This record gives sequence, structure tokens and C-alpha cells, in this order.
Amino acid sequence: MLEKLRQIVCDLHAELPSNNLVAWTSGNISARDSESNLVVIKPSGIKFPDLRPENMVVVTLNGEIVEGDFKASSDTASHCYIYRHLPDVNGIVHTHSRFATAFATHGRSIPCITTAMGDEFGGDIPCGGFALIGGQEIGQIVVETLQGSRSPACLLQSHGVFTVGATAEKAVKAAVMTEDNAAIAWASLLMGTPLTIAQHDIDKLYDRYQNVYGQ
Repeated sequence: MLEKLRQIVCDLHAELPSNNLVAWTSGNISARDSESNLVVIKPSGIKFPDLRPENMVVVTLNGEIVEGDFKASSDTASHCYIYRHLPDVNGIVHTHSRFATAFATHGRSIPCITTAMGDEFGGDIPCGGFALIGGQEIGQIVVETLQGSRSPACLLQSHGVFTVGATAEKAVKAAVMTEDNAAIAWASLLMGTPLTIAQHDIDKLYDRYQNVYGQ
């Protein structure tokens, strides 16, 4: 079932440790099949080098396992909540990447102080509140935090990062860019008060990158 999507999700998981976004078995990626509305997600507690397309887990939008020999990620209920409430999202990534999570431990958004952040996020990366793992509460906070924001990423207080995208690959890209810019912001704040970018310039950066940049 969903053989191609299983392969995509499995391959994308390799990007998380290679970009220093996860440690040991933490973090996960899921993708929704737009035709069946089924979701492919990482199995719980499996080391990244041991992930294979065949051990990905397929679940319904309510988190019920349709196919798979392993337990689904402990974040499955939250992934499914996000998919149910954000119909344009077909990929979700969760990490505990170091610099971004440092901001999350202060309940602090990552300020838009680089042109790269203006390009990708269209403003600050917002930080939502605290929720325990296991239910859909984290997903609820993600949806609430991203409402009214152009950012495909948000932080969760004392927890980590969630990113969304039209595809799983785009969500992974957002996770990589979140950590890269979090590291820049962290270093900049150590040096003092960063210079700001005017909102109208952020708007221009975002529009160019989203609608003109690339092939």
C-alpha cells in the first residue's frame, strides 16, 4: 500500500540526522496521500539507519493503523489533527533541533532578522504553548499557532519544532531552514540587539522567493 509514498517518507528521514536536526530516535516525518487521505508516518522508536519503506506505518486521518508491523510514532495523533484541519498540508516534520528548541525553552519566537527568513517564513517563526506528547493536543497548538502566519514552521514551548508543507519534502526544507536561521539568530542575540528588517521589505522578499525564485 502506498509503496511510492513509503519510499519518499523513508528517504526523507535520512535528511534529519544528516542536517543535525535529531538525536537517536527522536523526530518524525509523515506524508498524506491526497487521493486516499491515508497517512504514511515513521514507526515509533526505530533508529534512523534502520528505517525501511516496508516498516513505515500507514494510518487513517483518525490515526487508526491500516498497514504496518510496528507501532506508529507517538506524535501520530497530532500529525493527523494537523492534516484534518489544514487541508493544503500534505507533509509534516517534527524535530528537536538544538538552536530552535533553545528558543522554545523560553517560549520565544525566532525573530525575522535575515533575508533568508523573509524568503522562507515571511516573518518570525512563532512559538506556541506547552502540551504533553501522546494525544492531539500538540497538533491543536500547531494549528492555532500557524493561523494568521505565513510561516510553515512553529515552535512548541519546551518541546521543539513542527513544520508543514504542500509535500513532505517542503516540510523537511522548512525544518532545515528553521534550524539554520535559529542558529544565526542565537549567535546574533549573543552579540547584542540584531538589526531589524522593515515589514514591507520582508513582504517583498517573501513574494519574490515564493513566486519568482527558482525554475
